[in-house]
Amino acid sequence: MKMKKLLGLLAVAFVGGAMALGLNHVFFSQESKPQSFEEQQKVHFTKQSQVTDQIGGNFVGVSEKATPTVVHIKTEIQPTNQMDMGESFDPFGFFNDPRFRNNQPSQGSGSGVIIMNNGYIVTNNHVIDNASKIEVILNDKRSYDAELVGRDPETDLALLKIEETELPFLRFGNSDDLKVGEWVIAVGNPFNLTSTVTAGIVSAKGRNINLLRQNSEYAIENFIQTDAAVNPGNSGGALVNTQGELIGINTAIASQTGSYAGYSFAVPVNIAKKVLDDLRKYGEVKRAILGVRIQDITAELAAEKGIEDIEGVYIPEVVKGGAADKAGIEADDIILKIDGDKVDKSSDLQEKISQYHPGDDVTVSLRRGEKLIEKTVKLLSKDGKKEFTTETIREEKKVLGGTLENLGHAEKLDLKIRNGVRIREIGKGPLKDKGIPEGFVITMIDKQRVYTTKDVEKIIENKKGSVLIDGVLPNGDEESFAIRIEE
Repeated sequence: MKMKKLLGLLAVAFVGGAMALGLNHVFFSQESKPQSFEEQQKVHFTKQSQVTDQIGGNFVGVSEKATPTVVHIKTEIQPTNQMDMGESFDPFGFFNDPRFRNNQPSQGSGSGVIIMNNGYIVTNNHVIDNASKIEVILNDKRSYDAELVGRDPETDLALLKIEETELPFLRFGNSDDLKVGEWVIAVGNPFNLTSTVTAGIVSAKGRNINLLRQNSEYAIENFIQTDAAVNPGNSGGALVNTQGELIGINTAIASQTGSYAGYSFAVPVNIAKKVLDDLRKYGEVKRAILGVRIQDITAELAAEKGIEDIEGVYIPEVVKGGAADKAGIEADDIILKIDGDKVDKSSDLQEKISQYHPGDDVTVSLRRGEKLIEKTVKLLSKDGKKEFTTETIREEKKVLGGTLENLGHAEKLDLKIRNGVRIREIGKGPLKDKGIPEGFVITMIDKQRVYTTKDVEKIIENKKGSVLIDGVLPNGDEESFAIRIEE
């Protein structure tokens, strides 16, 4: 009964209908090296005006600066052969009859924030997940088809691009500098009400709400909690400080009903900076792994382990052969600082490590028993082997006898495509049987766009029989192949 009651409190934002993808996550729970977005923003903003006019609740200046930079995102999802209700709800096969299938595309709605004047836009991954078409509507009502540059489910972030210049955009702030009690405003499109501004304060920082970790052990949660009113459709919108700087991407709300009930949560911009830069440069996130299991130190754990000072993050286990293990970190060590920055919670530690690449060196300050020690750790990738270079650590998938890899944004521009994954190697299987060459870039499967290797794996998973693959040959020519997947 306790589990049933808990499930009754969980309301997820993807509740279907016209707002299926644009809703917030809802839960109830306690070359020369390319410049980064932040570096490019500084180039354009050599002189930053002060917009702090919040006196007695007056946020006029901040709102005027932020509102033109927040866009309305509309998505379209093509129907699949699988029924929405599922066969378990159709014991008599009524809905299996093609006459009763819903073949109309579904619609979604959400928000996004322009972060460069040449059309780069950040939003939530769940806003554009599974979308076959992404439309961006600016505050001045201009509309554009958007390219999905890349997405990262583990932080629920995605990067879009529209072909436009001289756009208003929000400069990045520093979410580490936020203080509890500080005023912030949220800008978005709740319930399709465009350009809505609400205000509140930072209620807490470093919230781990176990929302993203349901789907990935590498998910990073260190949310900013505010009491600014956020509702379905605000997902991907801006959380802005009183200096008019972007300090978070609104993502989730705490609610028993699916609508705002007092608390909302945003991805800190300091997490977003590195994720967005990686998505633009490489088409995927180059995620560094420390190679330890971590645990918050509670009074109970301190008593059990004989820990005198309840500070830092406890390590119950070190991954054999991982970065921490190679640096001499041991189980029962307590991490106090990363490169001099104090960490008191697991979410703090995750955020700090998320800002590094595989191959980066970090200084880890530890307590081991009564001793204070420091270790220099060379961070590794998920597989615990590769170090970071621009040519390695691409996410790969073996599908249909081929090894597929993601593409960076620059590579897509060279091929004049907006999406696709490359066949890096061909082995025995349907791709080789059809004569598809290595280097071929798959852009669509059965008219469904593919953006990442995971998309290909997901689309192919339930395919049988003849499958149409569209794409681009290494010389840039478009080509289509009909392959057959055996029963």
